[in-house]
Amino acid sequence: MPDHPTALPLAAPSLPVAVVIDRDDDMLHTHTVLAAHHPPSGRITLHPGPGTTSETGLAHDLLAALGKPPLLPGRFPGGRQPAWEAAAAWMTALPVTRLTVLRAHRLTARRTMRLLQLQALTGIHLTLVCHRPYLPAALHQALRTADYSVTADFEAARRHYYGTPIAEPSPADEPAGPAGRWLTLPALDRLVSYDSPRPCAVPCMPPPIIWRHRPPPVPLTASTAQRIAHRLHAATAHPRLAAAVAAALFTGASLQQLATARPRDYDSAVATLALHDPARYTDGCAAHPVPPWASVFLRAAVCFTRLVSGEDQELLAMPGDRGHLLRVAETAKLRPPQPPTAHRKGPISRVEWDWRERREAERYEAMPTSRVRPSRR
Repeated sequence: MPDHPTALPLAAPSLPVAVVIDRDDDMLHTHTVLAAHHPPSGRITLHPGPGTTSETGLAHDLLAALGKPPLLPGRFPGGRQPAWEAAAAWMTALPVTRLTVLRAHRLTARRTMRLLQLQALTGIHLTLVCHRPYLPAALHQALRTADYSVTADFEAARRHYYGTPIAEPSPADEPAGPAGRWLTLPALDRLVSYDSPRPCAVPCMPPPIIWRHRPPPVPLTASTAQRIAHRLHAATAHPRLAAAVAAALFTGASLQQLATARPRDYDSAVATLALHDPARYTDGCAAHPVPPWASVFLRAAVCFTRLVSGEDQELLAMPGDRGHLLRVAETAKLRPPQPPTAHRKGPISRVEWDWRERREAERYEAMPTSRVRPSRR
């Protein structure tokens, strides 16, 4: 897989890079940096895997440090997995404020440039820990393009790791519920619906959703929303797939309708997501309120889409991503209500996503012709 060092826009970093010289490779530095790692507090420690010099490998290490599976599912233009764009999107949305990189003396100039690009894009505090008495040539070469400071003082270094004032080491987060138990969510009933809305040909400003043809999704309790968010964060590194599952839960929309959203359709100021349906297969074009727990996924998807595809591309998963989307939901142990055992088409261990749609289609086909309403189209 080829690396592309110019994939992320490079601008002058707003903050100087901090370079820590750990001349004796003291374990105190390493232990302190590892203890500072606490993503909920905005602190990430990146410990690059040994034996690799690829830029994509470093991006995978960064996704793993963010608590994500390192691989992004799906096909991408040119065969290049946009791992750096995904990492930048999550760091922007979560948000992460501090990134400390151990073993920075092993970085190639190009891998260091990637980190500088990431800093320019996200505005993070970047600290590079060099476990040598001097800067290696590759690191020195890359830093010539940056504003940086060097320190060998441990207390000064610790302030870079934790921030000022120094935050106390945070305890590990408790898991949000048993990971092995399924969450059955009625809002996912229509995710694989047969409806086929299309995006509007020109940008529109939809009104707030009015639930005329179906009931709104039942709001999630705070504890259930926390468990879902925790599971989605751990299930995939792909911002658009994670955001699509989250959006399905608060809109009750199908994958086809979710695919009508563009980055401009998420309004972070008023916390709404516009979905489009000009032919009115369901509720027409409408703006759905975004609950606070889902906003991080929408922010990450907006950033990722703009970096990878541009303003006029799909914000969420596309119909061709159906298989990947359902696998993400199943990895997170999220599913719609399941059919009774007598109505199952497969083994009980397999999630059935479209059984309600199939049942409705069978009922429709069994209706007498005289009772079937003519199509509105």
